Amino acid sequence: MLYVTSSPDDKYLSNPPEGVTPFLIGSGAIRTAFFSMLDVDVLAMTMPDLETFHIKRSPHGVHYVYIQHSIVSTHMVYREAAFDNFDTIFCSGPHHVEEIRRREALSKAPAKQLIEAGYCRLDAIMHAAQKHEASVSDGTQTDTVLVAPSWGPNGLIENHGMEVVETLIETGLNVIVRPHPRTIKSHGALVQSIRDRFEGETRFTLDTDPNAVTSLLTANAMVSDWSGAALEFGFGLLRPVLFVDVPRKVNNPTYEALEIEPIEVSVRSQMGKILPLHRLSEIGNEAQSLLADASIWREDLRAAREEAIFAPGQSGKVGARALIDILNMRRA
Repeated sequence: MLYVTSSPDDKYLSNPPEGVTPFLIGSGAIRTAFFSMLDVDVLAMTMPDLETFHIKRSPHGVHYVYIQHSIVSTHMVYREAAFDNFDTIFCSGPHHVEEIRRREALSKAPAKQLIEAGYCRLDAIMHAAQKHEASVSDGTQTDTVLVAPSWGPNGLIENHGMEVVETLIETGLNVIVRPHPRTIKSHGALVQSIRDRFEGETRFTLDTDPNAVTSLLTANAMVSDWSGAALEFGFGLLRPVLFVDVPRKVNNPTYEALEIEPIEVSVRSQMGKILPLHRLSEIGNEAQSLLADASIWREDLRAAREEAIFAPGQSGKVGARALIDILNMRRA
C-alpha cells in the first residue's frame, strides 16, 4: 500500500504501519501533476472537491473513495460539488447517505457506492476515553472547559476569542484553547496575543496540536461554534457542548435546496446548550451550569450517537473490509 501526504510532519513518514510505503508529495504544482497521472487501482482520500478544485481524476480508470474527515453534513460547510466526482463514499451516519442521494437526484449525477462506515476519528476518541477512564481512580467532575471552535470570518476565536477566554477564567474555570489549524495560519498574531495575554495564568492552556486527544480527555465540557470537533467531543466522550450561536459556516449558498437540515444544526439541542451571541457575556455562567449537569447529558448523548453514527467503535474494520472488496472487484 502506498501512502501519500502533503504534510512534512506526518507521523507516517517516519513511522509507517507495516506494509505501508509513505511519500511526501508537497502541496504545489507537482502534487497536482502527480494525481492527474496516477495509475493505481484504488485511491482513498480524505480531501473533498475532487475534479472541481486542484486535484483532478486520473485518466487511468482509478476508483476514487472518499473517507469522511468530519461528522458534519456534506452540503453546508462543503462546496456544492465537493463529493460529486467520487466513485465510493464512506458515510459516517445516515445523514450522509440521505444528503448524497438527494444531491444525486437534484444534480442527476450517477449513483455512488455508499458504505456505512462510521467515523474513525470518533472511534479513536472513544478508545482513548476508555483507557483514560480506566486509569482514573474516580469520575470526579472537573471545572475544565475546552474552547475548540471552527475557523473562518465568523469563527469564535477570530471575532470573540479574547472575551471568551477572559470571561471563562474570571468565572473560575480552567480553560484550554485549541484553535483550528486554519485559525493559527490565518490569524497567528491573534492567537499569539491570546497566549501573551494569559501567559502565567495557571488556569489557561493553549493547545496547538489538532491531532492530540489530551485536551479532549481533560475537559468535561466544550465551548464551540460550528466545528466538527464539537460532534467528536460530544459523541466520543459523552460530555456536553456549549454552542455559541455565531452565524452559520456556509460554503455552499445553495445548501437549502436539499431541504435537509445539516446535522451540525439539528443535533445541537441533544448535545448541550446554545448560547445566543448577544448573551456572550454570560458564557462563564452557562459553562458552569453545563458542567454541573454533565453527568445528566451522558444518556442523551449516547442515544444521539446511536442514531447519528454507523458502527461506533468498528469503523476501521468496516472501512478496511470495504476497501479490500473494492480492490478485489477491480482486479477480478
